Amino acid sequence: MNDFISYFSTSDPDTVSTSVKLLLLLTVLSIAPSILILLTSFTRIVVVLSFVRSGLATQQIPPNQVIIGLALFMTFFVMAPTFQQVNDTALQPLFNNEIELEEAYDNATIPFKQFMSKHTRQKDLALFLEYSKAETPESVEDIPMTVLVPAFVISELKTSFQIGFMIFIPFLVIDMVIASVLMSMGMMMLPPVMISLPFKILLFVLVDGWYLVVKSLLQSF
Repeated sequence: MNDFISYFSTSDPDTVSTSVKLLLLLTVLSIAPSILILLTSFTRIVVVLSFVRSGLATQQIPPNQVIIGLALFMTFFVMAPTFQQVNDTALQPLFNNEIELEEAYDNATIPFKQFMSKHTRQKDLALFLEYSKAETPESVEDIPMTVLVPAFVISELKTSFQIGFMIFIPFLVIDMVIASVLMSMGMMMLPPVMISLPFKILLFVLVDGWYLVVKSLLQSF
C-alpha cells in the first residue's frame, strides 16, 4: 500500500506523466456512458429502434440487449470520423507529451461541438443561451458545452420522435383495418392486436423494414 501511495506521490517526471495518464483514463471510463449517450448519435438511434419495436407490438422482441447493441455499433459507425479526429488532435499529442492536458481537452471538445452543432436546432440552442444569460457565440468553438449538450439532446429527441411517428403510421393503419374488420364480423371480444401482429410482422419483413430503418437513420446524419 505504501509503495502504491509513494508511486503517485513521487516527483519523477516519467512517473508523474504515467500517473496523469492513468487518472485521465479512469476519469474517461467513469463518464464514458454519459459521453456516449449525450454527445453522440446514440440517443436518436436507440429511441428510433425502440419505436420500431413498439410499433410492431412484439413485446421484448428484439430483446433490449439487441437494441442497445445495434445502437452502440451504429453509433461507433456514425461517430468514427469524430472519434478519429479526437484521437489525432487530442489523445495522441497528449500521450506523446506534445500538449498539456488542458489543451488536449480543448482539442477533444471541438470535433464533438462541430458534430452536435450540426444536428442542434437554433431554437433549442437559443433557449439555453438565453436562460444562462450567455453571450451569443461567434463560432461553434465558442459555444459552452453546458449549453450545447442539453440543446443537442432535446433536438435529438425531437428528431427521433418525428422518425418514430412516421414508423408508427403503417402499423397504426393495419391495427385500424383489423379492428374494423373484427367489429364488422361481430368479433368484438377478440383483441385486434392478436390478429394484426402477424400482418405487421409480414409487412415489415416484405418491405425489408430493418434495412429501411437503418438506412433512414444513417442518412439523417
